Amino acid sequence: MLTFRDAGIEDLAVLVRMYADDDLGSTREVLTEPLDESYLRAFRDIDRDSRQRLVVVEDQGEIVATLQLSFLPHLVLRGSERAQIEAVRVRSDRRGGGLGEAVLRWAINEARERGCRLVQLTSNASRADARRFYERLGFEASHVGMKLTIDSG
Repeated sequence: MLTFRDAGIEDLAVLVRMYADDDLGSTREVLTEPLDESYLRAFRDIDRDSRQRLVVVEDQGEIVATLQLSFLPHLVLRGSERAQIEAVRVRSDRRGGGLGEAVLRWAINEARERGCRLVQLTSNASRADARRFYERLGFEASHVGMKLTIDSG
C-alpha cells in the first residue's frame, strides 16, 4: 500500500540521494554530509509556497519515490491553473514494477481535483525510456521546450 505525503525536512537527504542516482543526476547533485545549504534553502522555499508540493511516496514506511508538483496560474485556457510535474524519481531497486505509473496517476488526479485544465512535464531529451513511459500515460510531445543553464559564478 503506497502512502503519498508532503516531504519533511527529515526526508531531504533521502531525496537528494534519489536525485543523484542516475546518469544525469550524478553529474548535477552534490552528496555531502551534512547536506549542502542550497538544498535546505530550496526545501524551505518550496515548503512555504502553497502552489508547490514536494511529495514522497512510501511503501511500508520506506521512501520509494518522489516528485514535485507545482500549480501555475495562467491567463490562457480561460485563466485556469496548470500543474507542472518535475523531479520524478523512483528508487533504483523499485524501477520497472509499475510504481512510476502509480506516482504519475496520483499527480494527475491531484491536478484534476485542484481544477487544473492541463498537466505538463519535461523530460531530458537523453531519456528515451522516460519519454516512452510518459507517452504511454497519454502525454504528448506537443511543444518544443528549451532551457538555458545560467552560470552562478
